[in-house]
Amino acid sequence: MAALGIRGLHKRFGSTEVLKGIDLTVENGEFAVLLGPSGCGKSTLLNVIAGLEQPDGGTVEIGDRVVNAIPPKDRDIAMVFQSYALYPAMTVRRNITFGMECRGVPKPQQDEAVARVATLLQIDGLLERKPSQLSGGQRQRVAMGRALVRDPLLFLFDEPLSNLDARLRVDMRGEIKQLHARIASTIVYVTHDQIEAMTMASRIAVMDRGEIQQFAAPEVVYGKPANLFVARFLGTPPMNTIAARLAHDSEGLAAVIGAGRPDEVRLPLPAQPAAARDWIDRDVFLGIRPECISDVGRRTDFPTARFDAEVVMSEPTGAETVVLARAAGERLRARVAPDVRLPSGQRAPFLADTRTACLFDPKTERLIA
Repeated sequence: MAALGIRGLHKRFGSTEVLKGIDLTVENGEFAVLLGPSGCGKSTLLNVIAGLEQPDGGTVEIGDRVVNAIPPKDRDIAMVFQSYALYPAMTVRRNITFGMECRGVPKPQQDEAVARVATLLQIDGLLERKPSQLSGGQRQRVAMGRALVRDPLLFLFDEPLSNLDARLRVDMRGEIKQLHARIASTIVYVTHDQIEAMTMASRIAVMDRGEIQQFAAPEVVYGKPANLFVARFLGTPPMNTIAARLAHDSEGLAAVIGAGRPDEVRLPLPAQPAAARDWIDRDVFLGIRPECISDVGRRTDFPTARFDAEVVMSEPTGAETVVLARAAGERLRARVAPDVRLPSGQRAPFLADTRTACLFDPKTERLIA
């Protein structure tokens, strides 16, 4: 039995269709992340799952029940909001137990539940404080504690870390991941932060304009994006998607950038699916991650293709330098060693590792697989 099943879900606000036939299955114990740009429909989808919005078509199943007509309080869910939504006049203990009081849970069970989640979230010493006396990270732990005492079938997290500073987000990200490992509950988590999605998710649902573009494990979404949107959205910097022409090579296939130009670049493609052979002598988009393009000083034990490109701009980040370059008229980004300095306007040699390169259909924008 899946924890969550969504079938043909539609949602409109006036004449605007926000969700366009969503299909999604989240298995028991999964950490599923809804990832996408602002306005893609991810928060609306979460609100429909929670019952805060009613769908205009399709079904939502939680466990073995269709819950379209069931109010939020009876859906066996717990939700953690971006704004914490704590009661300022209540202590941490009362914030956690208030929902149980409203449901008539006996006091001994309340005390047992508070002790359990306080230990789990390391907020034992904060139970008698008010929210105004807590840091942002502590408030978020209290909000999670209030959800955890419910022991629901499904946890819903709506961008819970977006109000925290960068350092605290890193700490809380690790805590939520460890928490999921300990309680083994099902989580659906909304974020626009790619690092959160990549580091925490069992599977990522990448959304755009009310549709799920891909739902797969983080390494699959990153390494084999289903289409150009996913390729260009995921990654910092994102995957290079370069107009090219597919050609025969001595050992198989090659992508030719700027075919026919004096400075054309020919990159061998050693590992492509059989379907790619149908694209020989046709235009494609070549997808290659910036970390697969490096400076010639990098030592590798695998074959690389060398090419020259004009440096447009360099961005030192400390751990590495990101270089924007132009090869045969096409822009691309490379990740080079932090001590490499490449002046703008200069032509420089680069190495490309094309073992994980992807090819996309320029018309449908889908991965050629």
